[in-house]
Amino acid sequence: MTKPLDHQNRGISAGLLDQPYLLLILAPLFWGGNVVAAKLVVGEIDPFLLLSARCVGATAFILPFSWRFLSADWPVIRRTWPLLMAYGALGYALYNVLLYMGLTTTTAVNSSIETGALPMMILAANFIVFRVRATILQVVGVLIAITGVMLTATHGDFSRILTLDINVGDGFVLLACLTYTAYTLALRFRPQVHMMSFMAVAFTGAAITGLVMLQLFGPGIGSFASIPAMSPTVWAVLIYVMIFPSMFSQIAYARGVELVGPNRAAPSHNLIPVFGTLGSVLILGERLELYHYLAAAIIIAGIAMAEWAARRLR
Repeated sequence: MTKPLDHQNRGISAGLLDQPYLLLILAPLFWGGNVVAAKLVVGEIDPFLLLSARCVGATAFILPFSWRFLSADWPVIRRTWPLLMAYGALGYALYNVLLYMGLTTTTAVNSSIETGALPMMILAANFIVFRVRATILQVVGVLIAITGVMLTATHGDFSRILTLDINVGDGFVLLACLTYTAYTLALRFRPQVHMMSFMAVAFTGAAITGLVMLQLFGPGIGSFASIPAMSPTVWAVLIYVMIFPSMFSQIAYARGVELVGPNRAAPSHNLIPVFGTLGSVLILGERLELYHYLAAAIIIAGIAMAEWAARRLR
């Protein structure tokens, strides 16, 4: 596992880094904002170019802050760099490009609600792959949450499952969720390096993967030349996704876990779809349909049941 995040008590950052619940609100806020930001520029920038620019920019931003940690962890990194880069390729590059592709044909509200079931998908995958102990109530909670996801993906009409009539964009978002689930399970085997070292090497892997995908499936690496002429909105989104969901959210969550422990920090992930949905309505002007409310209620009920059952196990 990664080593805890070091911090120095200086100035404003000291006060912020000692406020665990504020940090555990900011992290899902930045992650939820990723969906809204990407949807904001659909049609203005290719998803593969958006992903590549984000990963390249995030790597350049993270490296200066990571240098001393990379030096300290170099003996481990030298042995395990392919694995560390693979984490970035899977959890940062592939997950986000599938999400961005999905947003070209589905709403940010749908995407936010569907990704809200990620904790349940991870719980189910842990049970299937690693035989992690799970109670009947946890299994029922997972099934309830997945029902809410499918209600969203079918736009409130379950009969569409029988004819495989599911929006392509929702399909890509569900694939993104499966990708992130696989990434989360793989973290069980991550080398013991500092969080900043992990992020630096993983984002390097994500940047390389993003560039390869851009060349193979997108408009090509030469499309980077088109970015300077893009609108201020695209530039604002690029800056946001390079910095906030890529680096600041990771640091905020890691510090929050350090202060209150993983069990008390984990439920903050449930705020991601909340912030994503709010941003979709307030910033993008998307409408909430009846099936959105029903799906959200079903997913929340499933998560609550599984969380309650998990607490009884402790």
